[in-house]
Amino acid sequence: MTVSLAEIRAASGEVFTEGCPTRVVLDHIMSKWGVLVLLALTDGTHRWGELRREVQGISEKMLASTLRTLEADGIVARTSYPEVPPRVEYALTDLGRELMEHMLPLVQWVAVRADGIVQEA
Repeated sequence: MTVSLAEIRAASGEVFTEGCPTRVVLDHIMSKWGVLVLLALTDGTHRWGELRREVQGISEKMLASTLRTLEADGIVARTSYPEVPPRVEYALTDLGRELMEHMLPLVQWVAVRADGIVQEA
């Protein structure tokens, strides 16, 4: 397992440097709302209102923006059904599921350690 920035760069080139696409992707998936939306979608397909309730505190504007960004990145799929009233569902793509396989251990670590870390701060 690669454990340092130097090892990652040795294997992949000058990644995570200014202007590199890796920084854009990190910004999209590691933002507070990006992580929480992706985490909610690990439980399966959700409609808009379900995501709003699951990701407590997110505004409609921020949810819309986050979903658009993750959809443009190919991490989230949006499916719109031609019904009345309209129904739209969001789900992780294969790429999104692969991402979450790697991200879930970090999220679990945070869940276990957060109280102790915040108390020490």
